Amino acid sequence: MRLPYERQLCGIVIPHAGSVTGRFASSDPWHHVPVTVQQVPSRLVFRIPSTAVLGALLFSVAATPFAFAAPWLFLVYVVPIVGIVWVLRLRTTADADKLVARTLFGRHVLPWSDVRALRVSERSWVRAVVTDGKELPLPTVRTRHLPALALISGGRLDDPTEAPVTTSSSADEPEEDTE
Repeated sequence: MRLPYERQLCGIVIPHAGSVTGRFASSDPWHHVPVTVQQVPSRLVFRIPSTAVLGALLFSVAATPFAFAAPWLFLVYVVPIVGIVWVLRLRTTADADKLVARTLFGRHVLPWSDVRALRVSERSWVRAVVTDGKELPLPTVRTRHLPALALISGGRLDDPTEAPVTTSSSADEPEEDTE
């Protein structure tokens, strides 16, 4: 006997709520939620993937023969330590209230009300322009992340990938003289 299927979610077939009986009978509320409902996360974290730490560890292994070649060359191990701290510390966190930009030595908390605009640099890095005109870098945020920032900001930022809404009215068009 084939069960009637109503919809799919991420490739998983969700059976119709009334077609399953017994242990799998569904009175769960998620069966009645349409799949197209957009869910906004509470916060977004932009950071370097943690697997980048492996590169610093590999550097330390490769530097071992060099580090023992002379008395003060063991200081070469400072480079992978700084690299690991940099990978684990550098991030930008965005939620509905604020942006938090964490760098290697500092932290900037920017409420959305203080962010006037976002500027994209030549290398596709994103900077926040605050109300006093200063630009603060947003570490690890790239141009591909702008739609997600627009979504989490709650409408304070425009999504650059959406087409602009144009309304055509007769008042905006110039009138032609037919004399």
